Amino acid sequence: MILLQLTGATMLLLYSVRLVRTGVERASGPALRRTIAGPQRGRIANAIIGMAVALALQSSTATAVLVAGFAASGLIAASGGVALLLGADVGTSLVVQVLSFDLSWLIPVLLAAGGWLFLKHEARTVKQIGRILIGIAFILIALGMIGQAMAPLEQSPFMPAVARHLSKDFVTAFLAAALFTWLAHSSVAAVLMIMQFVGQGVLPIDAGFSLLLGANAGGALIAVWLTRGYDREARLLPLTNLVFRVMGTVLVLAASRYFTIPFDEIGALPARQIANLHLLFNAGLLVVCLPLIGPVNRLVARLVPKEQENRQSDEMPSPRDVLDRNVIGTPQLALASATRATLRMAGIVEMMLRPVMELFETGDKERMDRIRELDKQVNQAHTDIKLYIAEINRGQLSSEDATRGVELTGLAINLERAGDIVAKNLVGLIAEKHKRRLKFSTEGWRELTDMHARVMNNMQTALNVVISEDVESARQLVVEKDRMRKLERDSYGRHLDRLRSGEVESIESSDLHLETVRSLREINSLMAAVAYPILSRHGQLRETRLKKVS
Repeated sequence: MILLQLTGATMLLLYSVRLVRTGVERASGPALRRTIAGPQRGRIANAIIGMAVALALQSSTATAVLVAGFAASGLIAASGGVALLLGADVGTSLVVQVLSFDLSWLIPVLLAAGGWLFLKHEARTVKQIGRILIGIAFILIALGMIGQAMAPLEQSPFMPAVARHLSKDFVTAFLAAALFTWLAHSSVAAVLMIMQFVGQGVLPIDAGFSLLLGANAGGALIAVWLTRGYDREARLLPLTNLVFRVMGTVLVLAASRYFTIPFDEIGALPARQIANLHLLFNAGLLVVCLPLIGPVNRLVARLVPKEQENRQSDEMPSPRDVLDRNVIGTPQLALASATRATLRMAGIVEMMLRPVMELFETGDKERMDRIRELDKQVNQAHTDIKLYIAEINRGQLSSEDATRGVELTGLAINLERAGDIVAKNLVGLIAEKHKRRLKFSTEGWRELTDMHARVMNNMQTALNVVISEDVESARQLVVEKDRMRKLERDSYGRHLDRLRSGEVESIESSDLHLETVRSLREINSLMAAVAYPILSRHGQLRETRLKKVS
């Protein structure tokens, strides 16, 4: 029964942490992404940004995955990205600090307020705030359940032997905590559980400290695992962070064998001592590692060969490979095959668009030629998918299947157009910029990187909508389309202001800036188009945007 109660409480804790993170991402995901991929900053500023984002998401892992994605786009430099990750670890330590206090009196307040906001309001942001409040209440409930489940263990005959073993065998404790944290995919949940074990007197503080260090090492391993399929530049950041954390935890663990840690001076109670040690370790690691980011990142880069990335890109399967002609007579299976091919086509377009901002800075001709080659694959995929769906339509189709075929054809057409915009418009603008040796103004460059990050995020949302047909996400796409239109107008206005002020860089790069903004907005509109059929089916579209003439 103790094991069953503990397992149930642990699952509730993991679910609750994820619930809060989901609410934050849905309420302010684009804002968080724009914050991460903002203008170039110093390492200290990036660490503070990482801390704030992790506090909001209650997860350094989620922050690491976001940062890795932007690193693959060339929007974040290596040194800035690692600083963001180090700061994110401090942010999750602050989350643990807050949750370590006795907040049981807040549970009914959070449940009542969160349930009311989520169930009684239709506004997306308000509903997600309700989700966040419910998630925090569930975390507090789960922690209470863990404490109740462990209470009988204090009197069990075998626990003293286990506690003595973990206190002496610090290596086993370290590795066990690292493995559990990796399996749970949440360092916050792991540290909170360790606090409960120590706070209930089930484990001594010495064993808890070894477990805490293992949880810190395992937390860094999660991001490495989740980004294992990313581009090389993206994988380097969590790998560098893992090197820092493993070195830090091992050195501190070894030092604790020779030096006495003044636990009583760190906190009044054992659980408070674990929470404070967690914060002190991560803050200390941040201070020590910030100056070492450059050399350690270069060392890690040597261990990850560039050939691996090139090989992955060259071996990327063609969308044609998943168009199964053996199921052409079964419309539902054939449409599923066409959907997979279309998503693979979208992956190629995303691969083309992702490095655009980096190429504006580097002008790498080899990568520009690679984008043009990828555009040929997109054009071929467009033709293959259209002919495949046309062949499906020759059979007997239900109205739903026929509609799905039309929607997939429309998406393929939009993706082909988006690929052309990247390969012909944007790559052409990149080539012109470097041929004429032009520069964007600081403000203009910030506007462009912000718009590019938005488009990349909206492209991911659009592909998720294709798979899930989620109405809420479809509505968010349309909202983002309107925001992008407003961003375009605002960017034009600010650009004209810079021209009137006589800013040389803006005058020289004026055409490039305006054409880049227009191209990014057009790509975003093509992606947002996937939302309209879904919203139409659910009766959430107006027939016209025009007002009636009186």
